[in-house]
Amino acid sequence: MSPAAAHTILTHLRETGQDVSDYDLILTGDLGALGSRILKDLTWEKGVDIQSNHVDCGEIVYNVLEDEFQGGSGAGCSAIVFNSYIYQKLRKKEINRVLFAATGALLSTVSSGQGESIPCICHAVSIENVQDKK
Repeated sequence: MSPAAAHTILTHLRETGQDVSDYDLILTGDLGALGSRILKDLTWEKGVDIQSNHVDCGEIVYNVLEDEFQGGSGAGCSAIVFNSYIYQKLRKKEINRVLFAATGALLSTVSSGQGESIPCICHAVSIENVQDKK
């Protein structure tokens, strides 16, 4: 899923003219510790450093211990982290701009049984607080 996340994040930044520094947080879910490192390597190779403001939902929910092979449902991790922790930070204006890049695997028992690769996807949405106009 890391290549899908890297592609989506890099495409978003390129097509919107935004920079990593324009976001308080780049949130993915659920890549886990290993997937997050791969994502950071892939974006770094393309000249984009997300190290300082990238957080993965799986790393927030689970202990970040490499030998535990942590991880879970990307949809589940993304939902609970965004709808609780991140949403509250946005409401309190502790953070103002989030690039939320949820990841997923398109699992199929048929393709897995045939030894095929598992296609992965990533959809991103930019969420920001809007200044009150008076």
